[in-house]
Amino acid sequence: MQSTKRALLAFTAVSTMALTGGCGGGDDAIDEARNSENSFPPAKNANDDFTSGTTGDSSNSSGLERNEVRVTMEVPESVAPDGELTRRNLRIVTPDTVTVYRTDQSLRNLASVDTRSRTEETGRTVITFEEGLPQGPDVLIEATYGNTRMRALAADADRDVKVNPFSEYLVAKALGNYTSGEFGQIMDCVNDTDSTLCLNKYVWATLADQVHDFEIDIAGNLGVQGALTALEERGDFARYVSSMANYALLGEDSSGKIEASSADYHSVFWGVELGQTFREPSLAGSGQWGVRIAREETVTDENGTGYVYPGLTLTSFDAFNIRVTSLASDIPYDRKTLVHRNDNEFFDRSDWQLNTHSSSPGAATLEDDIRLLAGRALFQSITGRGSSEIIGWTRNPYYLDAYTGGGSEQPDRVLSGYFTAGKAIELRSESGELKRERTLEDQYLSVFEINLLRQEGFDRATLDGRDYNVVYLTTRMGDETRPMEVESGIGSWQISGQTVTQAMATTTLSRGSSGAVTLSTPADNPGLRDASWVISERPSRVYDPNEGNVIVNNGRLNLDRDSASGTDEIPDIAIGASTPDGTLMGFNLDTNAIGDGLMLAAERANTSPPTSGRYRLQGAGLAMSPSSNRLAHFDNALLVIESSGSARLEGRRLDVIHQVDMETVTAPQAQSPGNLSLAYSASNDGTATFTDGTLTMGGFFTADHDQFFLQLQQTNGDEEMLGLLMATRLPD
Repeated sequence: MQSTKRALLAFTAVSTMALTGGCGGGDDAIDEARNSENSFPPAKNANDDFTSGTTGDSSNSSGLERNEVRVTMEVPESVAPDGELTRRNLRIVTPDTVTVYRTDQSLRNLASVDTRSRTEETGRTVITFEEGLPQGPDVLIEATYGNTRMRALAADADRDVKVNPFSEYLVAKALGNYTSGEFGQIMDCVNDTDSTLCLNKYVWATLADQVHDFEIDIAGNLGVQGALTALEERGDFARYVSSMANYALLGEDSSGKIEASSADYHSVFWGVELGQTFREPSLAGSGQWGVRIAREETVTDENGTGYVYPGLTLTSFDAFNIRVTSLASDIPYDRKTLVHRNDNEFFDRSDWQLNTHSSSPGAATLEDDIRLLAGRALFQSITGRGSSEIIGWTRNPYYLDAYTGGGSEQPDRVLSGYFTAGKAIELRSESGELKRERTLEDQYLSVFEINLLRQEGFDRATLDGRDYNVVYLTTRMGDETRPMEVESGIGSWQISGQTVTQAMATTTLSRGSSGAVTLSTPADNPGLRDASWVISERPSRVYDPNEGNVIVNNGRLNLDRDSASGTDEIPDIAIGASTPDGTLMGFNLDTNAIGDGLMLAAERANTSPPTSGRYRLQGAGLAMSPSSNRLAHFDNALLVIESSGSARLEGRRLDVIHQVDMETVTAPQAQSPGNLSLAYSASNDGTATFTDGTLTMGGFFTADHDQFFLQLQQTNGDEEMLGLLMATRLPD
């Protein structure tokens, strides 16, 4: 293996160590995310409760000793129609037998494990491991019920082992697909007792736990094999398991970390969703577009006022000679949706309550100083408490493959694109607890998360006199004539003082009120978004233990039309942030004219373009035809530059398709169309284009050649697609 610097960072090691550092008092709620890690309620059946600040699978580990696990068997409805109903349309049953054994990639029973067990009054089995809890994938718990047999890993982060189709899929597809050499490599890591601990042994407990956070219903007519087939066809779940299984194979040539006790980032967050609504009877089953953009939040209680700014924290610490970097984030967001009924009637809604997209604290692997890898779990949230409509929001885990740049000691950017599904669930209040009722929405979300380093004392003058390449993507929903529009632009900025002079070529994809789809090119819209704007600092209120909330400039920015906004005013165009050196900016656009979206501006490269390199391609494409809508998420595809004139795209997508007439919305479908040869051209001003005839990706690269930001345009028969892509360098 090549010589690399990898920080192989434990997952569950973090749960037993205090996270240090932070963003500083009341300026955001990342500290709350850190402290929520062990707040799972002691519920016996996850179908009975819904709690914010937890992941989807409520823990059932109360009363256990450290070397004990509690086992619950969950089977499809067809296996036990009278069983106790739980999440995902599964039924809890008392197993006929529970067996623990040691295995390898063959999944055979190779040896017994020193355990004892007892059965509780609820029918759950508690297993005691006499030699301590397993950490690796070599110990399985197998349960039978009649003719049904399923397995689960004994290693589980919360010691609440569920034996069900999700755990069986993990065993069969993750372990069962390894070679003997790969399994041996994994067990060498698990059994490592050297002072330089192999931290990837902790992947398994997290993975075994996170597969149960997925909100995927198992149809009532399916048996176990049918359920496994359904999970295999669910592209986001299958790829998550596959990615995490590959993650566990990462080597450890040397140990390292991001050299910062705490690095705090502003998050520019934009998510586009295509899903299905069941909320109102007259619209039940209709497809629904949605968009989410980051917001600030003010929280006032008896202790005073706190200010939540969308943010990410990377926290590094040393404990027991183990060096760990943990991630925690909290991103308040606003949401707009547009329902598209089969008669081409459209219903828009923009009065959703402010919500939050927050990740459970957990550690990651920093590979070759530029890729941050992890399995990420997201917290549930609740809106409408105390009202007639209480909604619980679930979010599925995802595999993070983010780019970190601007220095290994304290990266000035963490850039990622990922896919996560979820649900909106009706809740009812019962004796002070919230209980799950019907599903209101199925949601499928493609996310851009642009995290830019905070630095107190940032001065807008850092941007003065510089030229930038710019790309953006927005949506506009609810116009009577054109209910759904997607707009994208590629252009340039010149900044002089506070003035931004923008020149922009604009492309618009529209669906009319009759259902017709049209594409307008820059030739149809000359000068549409050429403009002169005002850029200014947007101060943050940061908590100081001696002075309370103080106002500082730390990299946040406003975009306005004519004059700079005040401290607490909402700007005309966008709120965004900059890296400390001003080389990259990101903005959440929010205007009636341009729409709700994401704009990225990188300093003009003024250097020779790259002629080789491998890049992770992430992003979203929004497509429309007369009969369908499509959300295409570029799921860690590979863009390879082969020469100064050629490149290739190794495609990987997750597609969600809304068939308008049929009122169906497919769950995410994994697409791997193979290699696509591309013509590649680039200039010394940083601009670049990749084309193959029906597909065009045009935009720009950064001066270090590490990042491309690209507008996507594709024509496929009567379907037109417009989108935004981000290509970030992979290790050589």
